[in-house]
Amino acid sequence: MKVNYPAIDVHSFSTEEILNSFQTNAESGITNSDAQKRTKQYGLNSYKAQRQKSIWLMILQQFANPIMYLLFFGVAVSVYLEDYVEAIAIAVVLILNALIGFFMELQARNSMNALKAMDVIFSKTIREGKTQELASEYITVGDIVVLEAGDIVPGDGYIIELNQLQVDESPLTGESLPSTKILEKLPIDTVMADQSNMVFKGTNVVNGNAKVVITAISSHTQLGKITSLVESAKETVTPLDKKLKSLSTILILLTLSLTILFAITGLIQGKDWIEIIKTSLALSIAAFPEGLPVVATVALAYGVIVMAKHHAIVKKLSSVETLGSTNVILTDKTGTLTENTIYVQVVNFPEEKIEVNIQNKELVFTKNKIEKSKENFDKIQLIGLLCNNATIEQTTNEVTKNIGDPIEIALLQLANTSQELSQKDFKRQYERIAEAAFNSETKIMGTLHNSPNGNLVAAKGSLEHLLRKCTKIQFGPTIKDLEEDEKNAILLQSDQIAAEGLRILAFAYKNGGELNKDNFLNDLIYVGTIGFLDPPRLDIKPSILLCKNAGIKVVMITGDHPQTALNIAKKVGLIDETDQNVITGKDLSSIKSITEEWKNKILSTYVFARTTPKQKLDIAEIYQKEGNIVAMTGDGVNDAPALKKADVGIAMGVRGTQVAKEAASIVLVDDSFKSIVLAVSQGRSIFLNIQKFVIYLVSCNLSEIFIVITLSFITVNAVLLPLQILFINMVTDVFPALALGLGKGDESVMKDVPKNPKEAIISTKKWIDISFYTFAISVSAISAVLYSKYYLLADDKIANNVAFLTLAFAQLFHVFNMSAVGSRLVINDVTKNKFIWLAILICTALMILVYVVPQMRLVLNLVVPSTNVLVVSGLASLLPLVLGQIYKKIWNR
Repeated sequence: MKVNYPAIDVHSFSTEEILNSFQTNAESGITNSDAQKRTKQYGLNSYKAQRQKSIWLMILQQFANPIMYLLFFGVAVSVYLEDYVEAIAIAVVLILNALIGFFMELQARNSMNALKAMDVIFSKTIREGKTQELASEYITVGDIVVLEAGDIVPGDGYIIELNQLQVDESPLTGESLPSTKILEKLPIDTVMADQSNMVFKGTNVVNGNAKVVITAISSHTQLGKITSLVESAKETVTPLDKKLKSLSTILILLTLSLTILFAITGLIQGKDWIEIIKTSLALSIAAFPEGLPVVATVALAYGVIVMAKHHAIVKKLSSVETLGSTNVILTDKTGTLTENTIYVQVVNFPEEKIEVNIQNKELVFTKNKIEKSKENFDKIQLIGLLCNNATIEQTTNEVTKNIGDPIEIALLQLANTSQELSQKDFKRQYERIAEAAFNSETKIMGTLHNSPNGNLVAAKGSLEHLLRKCTKIQFGPTIKDLEEDEKNAILLQSDQIAAEGLRILAFAYKNGGELNKDNFLNDLIYVGTIGFLDPPRLDIKPSILLCKNAGIKVVMITGDHPQTALNIAKKVGLIDETDQNVITGKDLSSIKSITEEWKNKILSTYVFARTTPKQKLDIAEIYQKEGNIVAMTGDGVNDAPALKKADVGIAMGVRGTQVAKEAASIVLVDDSFKSIVLAVSQGRSIFLNIQKFVIYLVSCNLSEIFIVITLSFITVNAVLLPLQILFINMVTDVFPALALGLGKGDESVMKDVPKNPKEAIISTKKWIDISFYTFAISVSAISAVLYSKYYLLADDKIANNVAFLTLAFAQLFHVFNMSAVGSRLVINDVTKNKFIWLAILICTALMILVYVVPQMRLVLNLVVPSTNVLVVSGLASLLPLVLGQIYKKIWNR
């Protein structure tokens, strides 16, 4: 057995060459023994599904960041020093953060699994002369497969017989209209989207039937090659991950530097090394915001919950924030910007052109109404109804089921807008006697009918080919001879409509007379043409306008025809009416290397057409290399590689293929582009919230460092203990920070340009703010300790408690310094945040609890405070809020 596999350029073969090359027979197929040998040699006809992470790996990855490493170090040191209570407390922080991240990721994965509905596909296969239903994974190269309307193509195949075959290849090519198949060999350089003698794995047969030779299976199919691209496309590290890692590195270096400096100073002073280790541990815990990963995770998780309410499943928490940084959206056309449904858009008669729309089964004229061509319109409706093999079935609850060619379905919908036309009634009145099927040579479909007024011929097809069959033309109620100059005028008008990206179909008829059933398509009367379009979704234009106002560039990348792509781009407001700039896949294929000129041309273009999956991936990479944060939307298999490569991949949940959903990081359950805009808004709000609580946490923790260092030199025994610092960090720090993270955004976030993706969470100006807040909190606590020790003559334990109380409440009041720039003192985004007041209530209750419960007082080395201590601590804790508000007024001015 010598099979030319994997074969390339099989579209350039003849039928005889295909049968010989694949050692098969058009009538009997291959033998079962041959099939077994080929399956053993080439494998099963299935592609490798993306492997899901194991539960244990998901858990372990929650601990993989510098903050967690430092906490592990804290646990180890505490155990070594036999401070087991402290070790347990730090371990609880570790486990809490890991559990939150794990369960949110697990929930997203379970939601994705619920979306999967992958059934086993069976195909009619001829082996040893017998037709049998065979699961597609067992089909092999050389098999003869019979395809009919409704079938899913099981593998790439060469067509050897056909009858009106049309295949929906939109999931693979992005082409919105079905591909009409032909029987002929094609030039070797024919691109995949134009290989009309081939069928491809995963596409759907919408009309006709055919017999094909399977030429490729599994990874060698076009679908398989795209799946391989998905696997090879590496996921990028999200901006938030990078920024938190960068911040963690800065804090770790700061912690180590200060700890080493403190240790060296202590040794020089002759302090006990155990005391130095304990204080150094206190410094480490003080320097690092243990609550940062918990708060960041919860803030993102809250964003996920908000997104879920807007019908979006977020598979990765950081994708929400990344979407907020997005400044480029690369979007597919079919099913994303458009409805993925064919409609009648333009009806062109010899005397006038009208634009129409069908709303709730009623015909709406979007511009001019019919004035001179009422009879022509009636004829077009009738022809579209009779010369038609599609059906619209009424099911339960007024739901309709469409079966057949999308264009023929659109013609039935047009006919159904007339009260006089009923598909069933008219097909009974106009009994079909004969049919001339559409084929690649005639490019015309015609039907012959018995009617109440005698014989009737109804015909539709290519305008150029149909005009050759026409000898007369209808002008309203008048019919006259069709002149050559009129034909040229009709063709010119048609070219102008086609230039708008519409698919043109011409209509003609003939009444009465004795007709030959075998040849009735002659001497026809031309009545007009219809232009069809896959229209844009209603909510797209305002959504794209919002993106533009928010500084986000939206770029269309589609496999569809360039003119169709330009037309949709104009309709949705992506480009203006004068813009004709479009780059095709053929243009991109001609580039040997991306020069600076080509790079600038790509970056300045808003519409790409006839692109391949690899080219989509390349365009995404070009934008990313320029420092852009790229979101890619799509629903087809052809979108999957770019969905994975993009910083945020957004797949459509309704129309989306399973490959696209698995590659994406966000899945839109309602397929609405509007949901993307809401997600961007949510992402931006989340970043601002994260920035607020990071500033809050870092300023609180840095103040703890300076308090520990300063007090260690002033009064060693009054230094804050590690467990006290940990309690403050996880209670009075975390709850207010968490409340900041759950703050609501507002519409103003979509009126600014995206933040610079390279900008750190804490900019230089924010570090200046942090430095001042650190100074204010440190001064308040140290001043309170000094006043208690030297004016109230308090002992070291009382002084330690004053430091603990002052720091705890100073940080609580400090949360009000996090209000937006320019906001009012009393009514602002922080004071209006109900979670802030809840956090203060919880923290105050917990602070009271640790003093009321003796066991907790003992663990934290606390004593019941006197009135003097409470007054000193209370007044001192207000100092950071007062200084902070004065600073904000002066600094912002």
